[in-house]
Amino acid sequence: MTTIDIDGEDASDGLLSLVVAVVELLVEAMEREAIRRMESGKLSDEQIEQLGRQLQAIEAEIDDIKETSDIENDVDNVRSELDGLVDDALRMIDTEAATAGTGRGTVADTPTAADDGGQR
Repeated sequence: MTTIDIDGEDASDGLLSLVVAVVELLVEAMEREAIRRMESGKLSDEQIEQLGRQLQAIEAEIDDIKETSDIENDVDNVRSELDGLVDDALRMIDTEAATAGTGRGTVADTPTAADDGGQR
């Protein structure tokens, strides 16, 4: 099973890398939701512009934190490890479903970071 190693040389850097990786995932989820709302016509042009500026500001701040703390590679590693944990969890669910005869699909049907160039 995949685990996340935050010990490394400095546990505080490891923890910061984990937090930044989780924040990046949340921002990506917010971006997907913003696109969904924009495409459904639920946002005015002004709201779309404001939301875009806010998301860009958040991403710029995240990039600044990663660069200032020199954790860019660490964050990428944590993201990869998180993907591994999700894949492991999906495999376990698939195995349990197959054993129970419910058949939920396969892990191969589930997109991973590798499927979208590491961008989630």
